[in-house]
Amino acid sequence: MTDGAMYHDGNRQLQDLFGSRPMADHLEAKRVRASFNDADKQFIESAIYFFIATADAQGRPDCSYRGGASGFVRVIAPDELAFPDYDGNGMFKSLGNLIVNPNVGLLFIGLHEKPLRLRVNGSALLLRHDPLMSCTVGAQLIVRVKARAIFPNCPRYVPKMELIKHSKYVPHAGQEPIDPAWMSEFKDVRHPRQPTWKG
Repeated sequence: MTDGAMYHDGNRQLQDLFGSRPMADHLEAKRVRASFNDADKQFIESAIYFFIATADAQGRPDCSYRGGASGFVRVIAPDELAFPDYDGNGMFKSLGNLIVNPNVGLLFIGLHEKPLRLRVNGSALLLRHDPLMSCTVGAQLIVRVKARAIFPNCPRYVPKMELIKHSKYVPHAGQEPIDPAWMSEFKDVRHPRQPTWKG
């Protein structure tokens, strides 16, 4: 990083090329924070999905979608949030990256009444025996993210959309998990489903 928490030399080169350094500095000074405010908490805890960006030890990136019922992501401290990892395809692309490189970027997007975008950059820790496991239906582990920078993004290009139907695969108390149809092709190599809290 150069002179701030947000920008490195590559950012600065383009800011200088396009004359946006003063605006970038102003946005960092006025909008970037290290603690969640009440609006951040409400937005994050109402989210039914977000995007997670990670990179491996060599810096090769991966981006993934994470979804669940409203409240599956929780703000658990002024500068920390947590979310569950649900059973998936067993590749562990994102979470495997976090083991070798804990730097993470999360993007929350609100597509409803008022378009919103919120970024959370920080470092992640994976825990199989986290206390939150006992109250998180379907979790096979918990990911805790310590925020380094929390900042809203301009939502001007976010479309207004309507939710038609929630995913039938989202874990619910008292309901056995459903496997997607594509997994039937891999039944001979399917990894064992991990024990999770059922509620």
